[in-house]
Amino acid sequence: MSSLYIHIPFCTSKCPYCDFYSQVGSQQQINEYVELLTLNIKILEDKTSSPRPFETIFFGGGTPSLLSIKQIEKILNRVHRSFGIETDAEITLEANPGTVNLEQLQGYRQAGINRLSLGIQSLKDENLQLLGRIHSVSQAGKSIDAARSAGFDNLSLDLIFALPNQDLPALEEEIFALLDFSPEHISLYGLTFEEGTEFSTRLQSGELSSCGENLYAEQYRLLHEQLLAAGYEHYEISNFARPGRRCRHNQIYWQRKNCLAIGAGSHSFIEKEWGERWHIPPNLKHYRESLQYGKNPAELLETYNRQGAMKEFAYLALRTSTGIDRHKFKQKFNLPLEQVFPTALEKTSNFLRTNHDYYNFELDGWLLYDHLISHFL
Repeated sequence: MSSLYIHIPFCTSKCPYCDFYSQVGSQQQINEYVELLTLNIKILEDKTSSPRPFETIFFGGGTPSLLSIKQIEKILNRVHRSFGIETDAEITLEANPGTVNLEQLQGYRQAGINRLSLGIQSLKDENLQLLGRIHSVSQAGKSIDAARSAGFDNLSLDLIFALPNQDLPALEEEIFALLDFSPEHISLYGLTFEEGTEFSTRLQSGELSSCGENLYAEQYRLLHEQLLAAGYEHYEISNFARPGRRCRHNQIYWQRKNCLAIGAGSHSFIEKEWGERWHIPPNLKHYRESLQYGKNPAELLETYNRQGAMKEFAYLALRTSTGIDRHKFKQKFNLPLEQVFPTALEKTSNFLRTNHDYYNFELDGWLLYDHLISHFL
């Protein structure tokens, strides 16, 4: 199994809470970048022995919906010629309301995109303004309607919670509004104030306040309860899906399977021995110069030994509702999980569900995930 991530680091404007590698880009920069991506794919074809063809492809960003239909087609055609794409591959494109219309979405669908992830983030206009989003609630609704009209039957919507001054009734109102759109998939992210962002500066100056731990936990539980009641599976800390509609690409990450990546600021994982992580530095000048000289712009970030691989296997698996498969762990590492992590299992036992085959965190364990997982690392 193998996947491809394609990073598009351009946005219409930079959101004040975002710490992903992205920047405002001109049309000329975007055009040049697409050419670099196709060159990156060709160089990767010559320098990697990754399994082929790809089973999932994910255009992330940034704002990939700033690319034209022809540019998406060009990239996918190059991927197909170099690596091949499975006939039933999941091909996701992240898009922001305010950057797409019906004609554009129809073109994306025809080009091969079959899963759309819309960055709604909030269904209250005052929250969208706070978050620096370029769209309104009305535009969000129109984008969702256009996606359905364009033939997208696998739609994911993003929502941010734990906003400043957001109480439980206000969040519940947003949940109900979100559910009215009946998306196949929902990603929910608690607002964080990442160092170096505008929001972090405003927090330190006292202009913004963060959500307290107790209210955060109450909001997370509310989201969990309401979405389960609406028929969604809470299959990963931040992700919910209708049965059969989990994001196949993200599951590649959590299962430590091959995922190549192209684009400045992207990260790859290679199943070589105990695993390797590579990254392309988040620098457009470096990216352009490397490719123009025929060099792979990716740099080795980490090579795992068996101990490191076992830790990451547990770290990623416990993010999911499936949890750690004891038999797969022993098969992969030739050691029983209980022998490798006796202290961690004991210290987290109040939050772990156990049966003959799996260990997985209950909801309260996910709320304390960062603390609990430290015992495994």
